[in-house]
Amino acid sequence: ARWNRYCMNWAPIKNRRPWAGYIVSAVPALFLLLDAIGKLAQPEAVVQGTVGLGYNESVIVPLGITLLICTILYVIPQTAVLGAILLTGYLGGTVATHVRVGNPLFSHVLFGAYLGVLLWFGLYLRDTRLRSLLPFVRYQ
Repeated sequence: ARWNRYCMNWAPIKNRRPWAGYIVSAVPALFLLLDAIGKLAQPEAVVQGTVGLGYNESVIVPLGITLLICTILYVIPQTAVLGAILLTGYLGGTVATHVRVGNPLFSHVLFGAYLGVLLWFGLYLRDTRLRSLLPFVRYQ
């Protein structure tokens, strides 16, 4: 009874949770979509950046196609978990690449991890099945 006095009613928060999840999910999804389009369009900055990271110019388009497919899978609600899993692997590769090159930790190396956290947090907020698998906090 004492706890209920402090908690008030959690129903409004539960109703807003999926919308917050879509907003949080949109941030990394839009960034990754723009990155994929940049890899497919191959402007000079993208080519120089990719070659500067030690990759051959011939892998830019396949990376863009892979990223585009994974991002589309993430955006579609029925395949969002598969998309998040695939994007987590892709972002792990970006982290490994920046570690190998010796880039700064917080701005370059962990940027892929930041996007991964946003991907999964947004999906956690918008997908009740995922929330039932990972019950961090349960309110009654």
